Amino acid sequence: MDLVVNGVEHSLDLDPRTTLLDTLREHLGLTGSKKGCDHGQCGACTVLLDGRRVNSCLILAISQQGASVTTIEGVDHPVQQKFVEHDGFQCGYCTPGQICSAVGMLDEVAKGWPSAIGDEELTDAEIRERMSGNLCRCGAYPNMIPAIREAAGR
Repeated sequence: MDLVVNGVEHSLDLDPRTTLLDTLREHLGLTGSKKGCDHGQCGACTVLLDGRRVNSCLILAISQQGASVTTIEGVDHPVQQKFVEHDGFQCGYCTPGQICSAVGMLDEVAKGWPSAIGDEELTDAEIRERMSGNLCRCGAYPNMIPAIREAAGR
């Protein structure tokens, strides 16, 4: 199967049951995406798949033939610097998924995609709602919110 990861095409021979997360970590050596719960509940494995954020632990790699995957190793976005400036991480385990999710969320907002709470503007409540699938056991949320808001230019 062929998979484009961070702009590089890879030809892989995988067991059809291999998840995208395991492909990234075990077959491509990209360990930024973390295996947290392995059930799609924590968001530590979040990557961008054709520009939209997904939990890579729930997706079979084989079903993404020809798709474009961006991991934290391939992200180049102002939100990364804002996370540093606002101390939006603590232990750092969840940070790659948080950043990928924030990048995807900011793209959703730019495209005008509606949210579950219906805020037209990127309010703190809107950021919390859109980031709610990414958990942080250290509790760095208060610092992530202004980092994301600033990266969005608000």
